[in-house]
Amino acid sequence: MSQVASATLFLSDLHLTPERPGPAESFRRFLDQKAIHAEALYLLGDLFEAWVGDDDLALPFHTEIAADLKRVSKSGVPVYFLPGNRDFLVGPDLARAAGLILLEDPTLIDLYGTATLLAHGDAWCTDDAHYQALRAQIREPAWRADFLDKPLAERHAIASALRERSELAKAGKRPEIMDVNPEAIAAAFRRHGVSRIIHGHTHRPARHSHNIDGHPRERWVLPDWYDLSGGYLACDDTGCHAEAW
Repeated sequence: MSQVASATLFLSDLHLTPERPGPAESFRRFLDQKAIHAEALYLLGDLFEAWVGDDDLALPFHTEIAADLKRVSKSGVPVYFLPGNRDFLVGPDLARAAGLILLEDPTLIDLYGTATLLAHGDAWCTDDAHYQALRAQIREPAWRADFLDKPLAERHAIASALRERSELAKAGKRPEIMDVNPEAIAAAFRRHGVSRIIHGHTHRPARHSHNIDGHPRERWVLPDWYDLSGGYLACDDTGCHAEAW
């Protein structure tokens, strides 16, 4: 693999929260030791366990994470953020505080000459009809406006209740229902005309080989950082490499 300085790094699903300080410390070391030397850093959603609006920057834990990311961006490394299902309410205030370049989900990039589609991945879990209905509801502009108009403490309580409901629902679902749908992935490859997809969300890190209309394609699934160990994807002009952290 080439030098880290010429690599572009991809992470997702850190789920940072003050209740679990270990992953946050591990992420800070990653920023100081790896990301600051990278060509670019992409965060593909669920950076935080929950983000209920940019006024949540008042929480010292969030202020510290934003400052850590801002140091990376001020060093000259572009830091891109694509929202996940836990932090789709990230807005311009956090972007300014952390030096983030906000991306749409999905986003198409040219990665060292390879057309690559970036996404969080939850939109492709189409077999989970209950989740997709909830996802559509909370992304409605009217729902967002009503939610953000509530007091911060109430928003935290709602987010906590939604997470608890989600965990209970997961316990009764078959694992394959919560994974991406193969037809949805094939459709994404065709629609965007890409050779590679990088996403997170499923917490099932792997490299998948696909045959789309007779053409080989690759899909990388990023790991989560729930424990003290995590991982990332490093891409350069030789290809992509999964790395543990």
